[in-house]
Amino acid sequence: MHVPESVTAYPQFSGTTSFPWFKALFDQNFFDSGVDIFFNFLLFYVPAGLLGWTVTARVKKGLSDTERQRLRSRFIGIVSLVGLILFCVVYFAKFRQPYVDYASVAALDGTNVIFPLIEYSYRDIDLMAVSQGPSLEHLLGTDREGRDVFTRLIYGTRISLTIGVVAVSIYTSIGLVLGSLAGFFGGRVDSIILRMIEIMMCFPVLFLILTLAGFIEEPSIFHIMLIIGLTGWTGIARLVRGEFLRLRNQDFVQAAIALGFTQARIIFRHVLPNAVQPVFVSATFGVAGAILIEATLSFLGVGPANAPSWGQILTSGRNTQQMTLILSSGFAIFLTISLLNLIGEGLRDATDPKLRK
Repeated sequence: MHVPESVTAYPQFSGTTSFPWFKALFDQNFFDSGVDIFFNFLLFYVPAGLLGWTVTARVKKGLSDTERQRLRSRFIGIVSLVGLILFCVVYFAKFRQPYVDYASVAALDGTNVIFPLIEYSYRDIDLMAVSQGPSLEHLLGTDREGRDVFTRLIYGTRISLTIGVVAVSIYTSIGLVLGSLAGFFGGRVDSIILRMIEIMMCFPVLFLILTLAGFIEEPSIFHIMLIIGLTGWTGIARLVRGEFLRLRNQDFVQAAIALGFTQARIIFRHVLPNAVQPVFVSATFGVAGAILIEATLSFLGVGPANAPSWGQILTSGRNTQQMTLILSSGFAIFLTISLLNLIGEGLRDATDPKLRK
């Protein structure tokens, strides 16, 4: 944005060329959700990580397979740790900038301003355009508060996918650890973990989630992620346990035990990498299930009220009987779940040739 020296309303822009979009990505006056800050942070960090991966890939050419794998693991660990630290710094710094009416700045003579393709924010309220139908100005219309439905649907994509991915990551981690311990040690450890799995499976998942959500006064996106993550680990644990029971008596495990490796190294570096293939397939289906659970919670009024998730848009459409809101969010949920299920079936066929048709 280039602003001439004649500007008096906003002297900080006088005679300068500025890019307020970069600052606005981390402005917590606007992005009050950590999910938004996280995705905006990835816009810069992922390209930097890919560049570093490209540079290290050239170094790997002169190394052995073991050294190459070790370098790859260290690089992923360092990049993940540095990314987590930088994100925490950005998020907890609580960066805020004063409000600027860029439309007024654009109206000044000689001022060049570039606006985004989508004019509206997901929470911009227009009381003069409440509950409107689709039009050229609002492609999918507006809700009862005058917010643009198309913009909220786009923002809801990353909210819903984040809920699915993070929730599945939580219960996959729990299931991997408990299933590995049960399958490797057997005996009393296996019995205790199996009783835990059976107790969790006795409760209907949806009613258990609704009960846990009832104890939260103001449910947020992170609460939904945590609740789904803490209640869905039983299937992963059973899969990993079965794979460990199959693998623990094979020759490479017995050789590792004979060499005196620690039990933690045998479990997590030798057996677990050979037991995670069915977990990937189950996790893919789990992301679709988590998105559907979030939509169900929002539809029942338990989910976050202000987050522009697909479930919240569907709930708003149910309350106002606006078919645009119902059909747009419902189609987004249906399409995403269908694609994730197809990906899961493809992974299952690829990892198990016996299932190929």
